Amino acid sequence: MYVGFTIIWAILNTFALQVIAFIDMISIWWQVVGGLVIVIMLPFVALSTQPASYVFGHFETAPASTRIRSAPYAVILSFLVSQYSLYGYDAAAHLTEETKGADKNGPIAILSSIGIISIFGWAYILALTFSIQNFDYLFDTNNETAGAFVPGQILYDAFHGRYHNSTGAIILLFVIWGSFFFGGLSITTSAARVVYALSRDQGVPFSSVWRRIHPKHKVPANAVWLCAAICILLGLPILKVNVVFTAITSVCTIGWVGGYAIPIFARMIMAEERFNPGPFYLGRARRPICLVAFLWICYTCSVFLLPTSYPIKFDTFNYAPIALGVCLTLIMLWWILDARKWFKGPVRNIIEKCSMNA
Repeated sequence: MYVGFTIIWAILNTFALQVIAFIDMISIWWQVVGGLVIVIMLPFVALSTQPASYVFGHFETAPASTRIRSAPYAVILSFLVSQYSLYGYDAAAHLTEETKGADKNGPIAILSSIGIISIFGWAYILALTFSIQNFDYLFDTNNETAGAFVPGQILYDAFHGRYHNSTGAIILLFVIWGSFFFGGLSITTSAARVVYALSRDQGVPFSSVWRRIHPKHKVPANAVWLCAAICILLGLPILKVNVVFTAITSVCTIGWVGGYAIPIFARMIMAEERFNPGPFYLGRARRPICLVAFLWICYTCSVFLLPTSYPIKFDTFNYAPIALGVCLTLIMLWWILDARKWFKGPVRNIIEKCSMNA
């Protein structure tokens, strides 16, 4: 299924951008309407709901499944959920080059995605938490989801408890699975644009291949299939070792947010007279916001390297530090041995075209 969905996402991303835009519109309505259905229906279906004191004041570490008994350590790890969830704005940022009026519409898309994700994500988590029937049963390996899929178990408990069948839970799971599908499609689009942008600047090996644009559909088809191939290769080890998934998501998130830390830090320390503000400008709030953003990135990147379960063994160790170290080592070696001799930074092709036209 993993390989099949990856191939489907790659095929869809080789069509014209209008196709992706149409699918993205379906995705928005699917997730907004489907999210509202889950948020509104689930607490009403559940035979009983947890009190607000439990939802907002109770604390669980689930030591039986994670072996983590330190409440402060669990709190530190819990903040990472938002880092996964807020990935949507990144796709909006990567597609700004293909957006009309990108200087205005790009920031609007980024802020809109953050606002929508924050509201619906919080409502979704509250609906699930209020609808918990028996917390101890959620992580029981003998339950209907083998203790491995808590949201699915909450849905099952709610519908099976009231109607004595799981049809409603399966329907709501289809809503969630559809969101996963649309999310994977969007991430494939975003990843291909990153590869294309780096290839255009000759920042990756064999750049001439990955920066080619499909003559008919005008999309970086080679970059799309490169991302799909890497995605499949990275995912195959998950079949044998579950912690590989944790390592992959950790390294990808560190690379993603870490890439934003560099321009944020540069903006924070650069002289104001060297900066030309655009239509969206933070004004006097720029430095405090940049400082908070930079510190948050440093925090999340550090926490993603920590163990997520104990005791630390081969099948529970967080391999993200090793994977990150290997990636950084290979990149630094490539820079020292080859790339520093010819890489001059981003290619300013818009200025070059304007000069040619003049």
